[in-house]
Amino acid sequence: MELAHRYGRKTDILEIVQEILDEQYKITAFTHPDCAIITSSESIQIAKWGLIPEWIKSEEEAKKIRKVTLNARSETVFNLPSFRIPIVKKRCLVPSTGYFEFHHEGKNVLPYYIFLKEEDIFSIGGVSETWLNPVTKETLQTFSVLTVPANELCAKIHNGGKTPFRMPLIINKEDEERWLDNSLQTDEVSRFLIPYDSRKMDAYPISKDFIKKSPNDASIIERAA
Repeated sequence: MELAHRYGRKTDILEIVQEILDEQYKITAFTHPDCAIITSSESIQIAKWGLIPEWIKSEEEAKKIRKVTLNARSETVFNLPSFRIPIVKKRCLVPSTGYFEFHHEGKNVLPYYIFLKEEDIFSIGGVSETWLNPVTKETLQTFSVLTVPANELCAKIHNGGKTPFRMPLIINKEDEERWLDNSLQTDEVSRFLIPYDSRKMDAYPISKDFIKKSPNDASIIERAA
């Protein structure tokens, strides 16, 4: 399997992983999908997008909090109760081939596909947590992706809204295993929390109707005419 080779990991749950990773050209965080994540474990893990802290006591609380833990801001990740333990001891990598962002030109909103020039699969830095459902006694692996201030390229694209422009934390390939090293001290982790080099990235506009298309439709990431 491509991911297993890329990250040097086993796939103990091969059928599940394959089903999740079959050519999907888009996923939506708000549906809390199952995603492959890479941890310090020797095997690829499956986790739901939207971190549920281990101290959450009920299903109702879990459903509520995961709506606001899709992302973790690098500036506050060490201080917020949901993230301050995972950022120190439970970091992960979220494999990606690219992501989408919207660009505003007057009244027009144009979607862009953003990717790395020389990496078919790259790693977004994240944090993970395992939550025990107090009712069913089942465990649920969950995660959040980290965000940092946007670099020059991403800021030009993500130019709408009132909040400062953001981008995912992208981990250099040569630094991936160190990011997963849970013996790192806080100051060592903090050094990773910077925007990725915009010279190594590229982007182009895509069709406005990409949201309506099936996740398996390769035309999603085609350049707009």
